[in-house]
Amino acid sequence: MALFELDGLVFGYSGRPAILQGASLTLEAGQRLSIAGANGSGKSTLLQLMVGLLVPQSGQIRAFGQARRAEPDFHEVRRRAGLVFQDPDDQLFCPTVAEDVAFGPLNLGLGRAAAMDQVEAVLTRLDLMHLKDRVTHRLSGGEKRLVSLAAVLAMEPEVLLLDEPTNALDEENAGRLVAILQGLPQAILLVTHDAEMRAQVAPQGLRMTAGRLVPA
Repeated sequence: MALFELDGLVFGYSGRPAILQGASLTLEAGQRLSIAGANGSGKSTLLQLMVGLLVPQSGQIRAFGQARRAEPDFHEVRRRAGLVFQDPDDQLFCPTVAEDVAFGPLNLGLGRAAAMDQVEAVLTRLDLMHLKDRVTHRLSGGEKRLVSLAAVLAMEPEVLLLDEPTNALDEENAGRLVAILQGLPQAILLVTHDAEMRAQVAPQGLRMTAGRLVPA
C-alpha cells in the first residue's frame, strides 16, 4: 500500500514565484527514499505539505489511502507520519527531555504512566537515558537532534519524514544516527545533502529540480 501519493503539487510563499511546480512522488510501505537538491529548492516545503503544515495551491495529497485536503484530514496523518524538523528548536519546547518525549504519547491519549514507560523505552533504545532529566534548551545541537528523533519515535509512527537529520551532528553522533535509522522498521523519506547518509539509509533517490522531483 502507498503511504503517500503526491500528484502535481504546486506551492509558493506569498509574494514569491512558486517553489514547487508540479512535484509528484509515491512512498510505499517499508520503502526508503531520499531527496537531494539545492538549498531553497523546496525539499523542506514538500515535507511540511505532506503533514498539512502548509497547503498546496494545486495538486493532490493522498496519505494512507485517502485524499487529504482540509486541516482535519491531516490529524490522522500527523499521528501516523513523524516529521523530524531541520531545526530541533522548532520541535522541542518542553522544560525537560522526558517531557518533550512524552508530549506526543500523552497527546495521543496515553495515560501518564504508560507515556513515561514509552519515554524510557525509546530513550533506552537510542542510548539517551542519560539525558532524560536534562533541561532541553541546555542540550547541545547534536543532543537536541537525537532527542527530536526520540520524541517522534515515541509516537510509534508508520513512516519517518526526516529533514536534514545530520545537521549539527558531529561525526560520532552522525554515525549513531545512521545506525539507529538502519535498524528501524518504518518507511523513511529522507531529505539530506549528505550523500553518504543517503547511500546508507535511503539509497533510492530523487532530486528536486525546478520545482519537480526527478530520479537522482
